[in-house]
Amino acid sequence: MTPQEILAQHGPREAMDYDVVIVGAGPAGLATAIRIKQLAAEKGQEVSVVVLEKGSEPGAHILSGAVMDPIAMNELIPNWKELGAPLHQAVSGDDLLVLSETGATRTPDWLMPRNFHNDGCYVISLSNLVKWLASHAEGLGVEIFPGFAAAEVLFHDNGSVKGVATGNLGVGKDGEPTDNFQLGMELHAKYTVFAEGARGHLGKQLLSQFKLTEGRDPQTYAIGIKELWEIPADKAKPGLVVHTAGWPLNDDAFGGGFLYHMEGNQVTLGYVIGLDYSNPWMSPFEEMQRWKTHPSIRAHIEGGKRIGYGARALNNGTPQALPKTVFPGGALVGCDAGFLNAARIKGSHAAIKSGMLCGEAAFEAVTAGRSSDMLTGYEDKYKASWLHEELWTYRNFKNWFKKSPLVGKLMTGVEHWFLPKIGVKSPPWTLHNAAADHTKLLPADQCPQIAYPKPDGKLSFDRLSSVFISNTNHEENQPAHLTLKDASVPVATNLARYAGPEGRYCPAGVYEYVKTDAGADRLQINAQNCVHCKTSDIKDPTQNIVWVTPEGGGGPNYVGM
Repeated sequence: MTPQEILAQHGPREAMDYDVVIVGAGPAGLATAIRIKQLAAEKGQEVSVVVLEKGSEPGAHILSGAVMDPIAMNELIPNWKELGAPLHQAVSGDDLLVLSETGATRTPDWLMPRNFHNDGCYVISLSNLVKWLASHAEGLGVEIFPGFAAAEVLFHDNGSVKGVATGNLGVGKDGEPTDNFQLGMELHAKYTVFAEGARGHLGKQLLSQFKLTEGRDPQTYAIGIKELWEIPADKAKPGLVVHTAGWPLNDDAFGGGFLYHMEGNQVTLGYVIGLDYSNPWMSPFEEMQRWKTHPSIRAHIEGGKRIGYGARALNNGTPQALPKTVFPGGALVGCDAGFLNAARIKGSHAAIKSGMLCGEAAFEAVTAGRSSDMLTGYEDKYKASWLHEELWTYRNFKNWFKKSPLVGKLMTGVEHWFLPKIGVKSPPWTLHNAAADHTKLLPADQCPQIAYPKPDGKLSFDRLSSVFISNTNHEENQPAHLTLKDASVPVATNLARYAGPEGRYCPAGVYEYVKTDAGADRLQINAQNCVHCKTSDIKDPTQNIVWVTPEGGGGPNYVGM
């Protein structure tokens, strides 16, 4: 049965009414909720706010490096330190390394571009911070429903957004309701705010529905693959921030590594690769694994133990690619819109600020008696904010690297070292991107194959053992949430033309080509392994794979990531 047929047979759904419904309990969604409730308390107003979170709890699906600029936290919760927010480890030093296969060159401090300066920032676990923000929000009266995935946007007859519906529970693989079936519920609101993170499932639909990307550059993305390690105490360097460029990537791909020393003898490290790479033989997961074997990285973690793993797509963060963020009845915040500063390798401060600005606009509209119209105040506030100024200053970073890594490095130096030295804050030129990431993949026979070393089980690992420590789980008897528009395309096009890239760009072993009893090839989707990174939805060269919401509560359960 289709969801529509299930609704026709088992409906109508129960409905709940709120002033503001927020989809996603990440930093952007929670900042939106907190700011609304702060203003309501200041003005003596009642504004009802609910946050839906598809993870089992706030923070369960949150993955980031992360070095955090506290600028937005200082504005949202000025006494966060006294309240015990988990920003404990201040940055103590910055290393920017350019790696060759066996060596490394450290950029001198005096030559470091401004985007790599992290003075005043903190090395944090963003999932831990989100848990803390959720608790703070609840203390202000925000309702949070974890384990409920918003699966459908609801519309008024005039086309404005009415709210969202959560997914049905207890639907079997065959699409039929099981004995445990439970119909989803509707949440109606005067305004609905979408904060799903990069490549949000509903945000993607809204971009198309309201033509929000017209006149904008195509958004581009990267995949970030991260691990958490416990290391020997004599290797700990609390607060040290290391970024790397160069090896193992060649000149056809954009990316680099990060390694941050946290408190408690822990290191968080990972690798980011732009999803506009052209060689279908590339495996971002394997690139990250062999990067750890470099002497400059090995020295930090050898003798330690890997205790966490995860992966997530991220926006490459150019304001030229920001869509229109408001539409009748709702708005996009955080990475659902694309607020990220790729040059600074930071997004949490931008997510929080965008949520604050949207929350202020929503509060003003609700208390003025408005509903279901355009929150134009949100876009006006953004244009007047430090966030707009910051993103505009760094607007060319990724687009220079699209020309080549050498040009990218050179122009990063020009724009973020030389120009500030002569008093020019923002470059006088603007670069644009014209192509979506999925269009960049070349046929496999035009590209060199890449031979990756076998994992050693000490520094490097395979996909399945990695997924295991991400605590990923889905109810097995449910429809696959990685769907195909046309089941014939994977074999006829992806396998034949691109040598089956799904199995390489997915960091969780979801996709594999197997033989049928008759000896034919077939794409097998192991949806149970999915860590909700959204990479396949972005990188699939035919755009035939569509990520939809699984049952709420499914997916990874990150701890300290």
